[in-house]
Amino acid sequence: MNILIADAFDAKLPERLAAFGTVSSDMATLGTAEVLLVRSKTQVNADLIAKAPALKLVIRGGVGMDNVDKKLCAEKGIKAVNTPRASSVAVAEMAMAFMVAIPARLIEAHVSMKEGKFLKNELKRTELFKKTLGLIGAGAIASEVAKRAQAFGMEVIAFDPFLKEHPIAKLVSLDELAAKADVISLHTPLTDETRGMINAGFLAKAKDGVMIINTGRGKCVNEADLVAALTSGKVKAYGTDVWPSDPPPADCPLLSAPNVFMAPHIGASSKENLGRIGDEVVLILTDFKA
Repeated sequence: MNILIADAFDAKLPERLAAFGTVSSDMATLGTAEVLLVRSKTQVNADLIAKAPALKLVIRGGVGMDNVDKKLCAEKGIKAVNTPRASSVAVAEMAMAFMVAIPARLIEAHVSMKEGKFLKNELKRTELFKKTLGLIGAGAIASEVAKRAQAFGMEVIAFDPFLKEHPIAKLVSLDELAAKADVISLHTPLTDETRGMINAGFLAKAKDGVMIINTGRGKCVNEADLVAALTSGKVKAYGTDVWPSDPPPADCPLLSAPNVFMAPHIGASSKENLGRIGDEVVLILTDFKA
């Protein structure tokens, strides 16, 4: 079979996939590709599918599938799958990195020291211990976050309309989560229901000074409403690894908003995770070939 690797995967993956057929990273081979591997950059939409008449299988390396038109793939007889188990630890660690670094004032401390400042008295920290973490979405990644938060002595609550129970988090309504959480961590896919769900209405119900972490999807946040809450101090800080597009547009208001701590969508880009994604890709192709 002809395999096209469109986005960045583990460097060893082409060698591992050679047993299944011809492997290329040249988009000029799209017309003959039977298997397409993507991550979050390549959009598997009508335009791309029209240029890939031989396509039989799309593998999205990672959790979200919002860059893959699953409905159109199904209509065209193209199987579309992802690798949801691989990325859980990597993204959970990214969420925890924001959660620890922001209240510890670690980023401001580092930057100010590089500038020759010694802000020992000015930088006041807060702790995670005995704070309440609210998870919006309580799937595999959120569950890994919950384990780590529990180790910090946090109380963990979660909103997930698809679950009746959770081994760590107490399941609550979205309104109760907003009212109780000191830290909110987003772990939802992008759907009609989650698009813009962090908006003025939700934020009005949240605690004053709440910290929000987003390693889920950038479009789950209403940017204008969040910037207003950051400016007023209603939201103390926003840590995000996800954006409305990669990269975000130059006029994205979050880029210049106060107390926003940013990363360029690297949560799933650990060396270990790319290897795990490769393992799942091999298993998928083994089953597909069989």
